[in-house]
Amino acid sequence: MSYLVLARKYRPRNFGEMVGQEHVVQALGNALTQQRLHHAYLFTGTRGVGKTTVSRILAKSLNCQGPDGQGGITAEPCGVCQACTDIDAGRFVDYTELDAASNRGVDEVQQLLEQAVYKPVQGRFKVFMIDEVHMLTGHAFNAMLKTLEEPPEYLKFVLATTDPQKVPVTVLSRCLQFNLRPMAPETVQDHLARVLGQEAVPSEAGALRLLSRAARGSMRDALSLTDQAIAFGGGRLDESTVRQMLGSVDRSHVFRLVGALAAGDGAEVVETCEGLRSLGLSAASTLEEMSAVLQKMAVMQAVPSAASAPQDEEAAETARLASLMPADETQLLYSLCLHGRAELGLAPDEYAALTMVLLRLLAFKPGANKAHGPAHGAGASAEKKTSFEPLRPAPAAEAGPTPPSGQVTTRPEAVLPEAPRLVSAVPAVGTPPGQVVPVVTAPSLPSDAAPRGVSGLRTGYAAAATSIAEGATDARPALRRPLDGRPASEVMGVPVMLQAEPEREAAAGRAATSLTRTEEGDFWFATVQALVAAEAVSALARELALQSQLVARDTDQWQLRVERESLNQVATRERLQAALHQAGYAVTLGVEIGGVSDSPARRNAHAAAERQRAAEAIILADPFVQQMMQDFGATIVPGSIKPAGKAGTRPTHGS
Repeated sequence: MSYLVLARKYRPRNFGEMVGQEHVVQALGNALTQQRLHHAYLFTGTRGVGKTTVSRILAKSLNCQGPDGQGGITAEPCGVCQACTDIDAGRFVDYTELDAASNRGVDEVQQLLEQAVYKPVQGRFKVFMIDEVHMLTGHAFNAMLKTLEEPPEYLKFVLATTDPQKVPVTVLSRCLQFNLRPMAPETVQDHLARVLGQEAVPSEAGALRLLSRAARGSMRDALSLTDQAIAFGGGRLDESTVRQMLGSVDRSHVFRLVGALAAGDGAEVVETCEGLRSLGLSAASTLEEMSAVLQKMAVMQAVPSAASAPQDEEAAETARLASLMPADETQLLYSLCLHGRAELGLAPDEYAALTMVLLRLLAFKPGANKAHGPAHGAGASAEKKTSFEPLRPAPAAEAGPTPPSGQVTTRPEAVLPEAPRLVSAVPAVGTPPGQVVPVVTAPSLPSDAAPRGVSGLRTGYAAAATSIAEGATDARPALRRPLDGRPASEVMGVPVMLQAEPEREAAAGRAATSLTRTEEGDFWFATVQALVAAEAVSALARELALQSQLVARDTDQWQLRVERESLNQVATRERLQAALHQAGYAVTLGVEIGGVSDSPARRNAHAAAERQRAAEAIILADPFVQQMMQDFGATIVPGSIKPAGKAGTRPTHGS
């Protein structure tokens, strides 16, 4: 006798044998008991959850004759009468199953509907079961609409589909719809244990747990995998053999990875990933298992009672890791694992991609110091928490070594002399309002040690800052000094009080358009305007000229400052330098990144803003406009006032 696979051998024969679909069983059982029968049923759900099985049980319930041949419609078919046995064997003449995947045209549907005019031959009802009904064509659906809406009293339709979104609404409205849910792994595991008990196949609980997870809610897939595992294991199910067959990652590797990430141990993460490579385990399976563990950890962190009574060793280890990793890191790592699975196919090596996905948590670890890397996680976290305390004066003997010129330090242990006055107020991003943030400018190098170029020019900027601090009325001449021979500046500690959040946002908006006119800015503005008018610069070179600020110039070298790193390109700088050579300025350009307060673009924007304000003032002062606003409550649409022509021309407005 040929072997019958477990998925067919243990197909439920009545509603009592079905597992995981209690909501459907209860609804259909009550309808059959009360004789409240619909003429069309639609069963939806993923593969292997029991759609065809429910259809056959329903057909037996409608046509069951009982062991004595006197039975009627029942929710508990006997399974021994002629109708029940013929339906189980697939030879009941009044039960027709149509595979819409291979019979999807209008001709096949019309051929089926032609049988609807004939009464049942053996049973009480004719039952037409159309599987994968969403595969029918539009004409086929239209052909069956009328019969589906008003079939003969002896005809019942049963439709099944895995994709109800593709079924027309006109069909859905004519059917009673039931959604068969994917089964929980625990439900699948319990059913597999009963099946293997009847088959007398020895099994381990860990092996059944792996099979139930791999089934992904499908009982048919679970039974098919069990058949394969029995053959692979030689008649028994061991966890090690099942794991080898499925290519699953041992949870011990996952727990090791999560523990290393919680401790910020990048070396352990890399070593574990290399171990997975040597064992040939799937990187995608690793991320999948990590997602499952992290999900349980997040539940335990949000609901501590879920970890009160661990059921097995895995649950106990999950609870331990949940106590080690903060909740925000758990959520971040869970998101990284989900999105990281899509990156595995893009990388040349899936294990390298797995390593990068896991190390990404250490790179974005909340509270980590990105300047020192994950290896210094603990110290970096402590330093970050204390780096925003105000500086306090201390004796000169305790002061540390002087940092190089041009560097900025905010270390609280650096002992610096008290600043003579408040130079600027710069809010620090991510700092609570009202907290003091020290901003310290380091002393410059001596004139004989200052190199020519950017670092040499910074000596002049420090001198200008010192002049401002000492009350100088104009520090701009310091920017005109030669590059060599500038005096060193004094160290200034500047306490900065942060504004409230709305005020900080407004200040940031004003800073983006603020303009501080300088003597160098007048010269650079005129030079750039001439270059633009002559079309000597274009594209990025033009943007570099407009967005930059001339901070210092010598006979043969000019220093520019821009805010955007993308403009500081060698080719762009050389093109602007060539245009200046053609205009008669044989200079070498140096470009640095920093804050800009006087650039041609800012001057143009400032002039446009002034014209806009003047235009709005003219409109608001117009007697007719004032009369309309007073009599009819009229308002001026924001943005509708546009200055027309050059300065002095009367503006226009929209309403």
